[in-house]
Amino acid sequence: MPRNFKPTAQYTKPDPKFGSMLASKIINSVMLDGKKSIAQEIFYDALDLASQKLPDVEDQLEIFTQAIENIRPTVEVRSKRVGGANYQVPREVKRARQESLAIRWMVGNSRKKKGKPMAQRLAEELIDAYNGTGTSVQWKEQIHKMAEANKAYAHYAR
Repeated sequence: MPRNFKPTAQYTKPDPKFGSMLASKIINSVMLDGKKSIAQEIFYDALDLASQKLPDVEDQLEIFTQAIENIRPTVEVRSKRVGGANYQVPREVKRARQESLAIRWMVGNSRKKKGKPMAQRLAEELIDAYNGTGTSVQWKEQIHKMAEANKAYAHYAR
């Protein structure tokens, strides 16, 4: 492959159960050592567990889309060096990066929890994110607070 090759959404196939690109991205993020079938099993088991604990939601697709929506950050801070000083400059986040950050935080926070199977940890994180609570949502709120605190440096953004 050429060195400047950047895979885009057109190279990723939708997942087999829902036909959703978002589900496929979550599965790929859960996957370790190229074992996609195990990652799919973990993700679908997590959705089954989450739908059992959220009986008011009929559609499993809605559970993870709403969870990702609740985690997705709208602003972030980037470091900018100006005249020997580093400033944390708040910037808007593009839609694709919002999605990838949300998935990364959700899967990463699920992995940090120990003592339970991954499907159960991911289900708990999905439920918490769906309800607007949990570690991943706290990360988003923390980043938003940092951006709010540093909005005085917004004029340094390009």
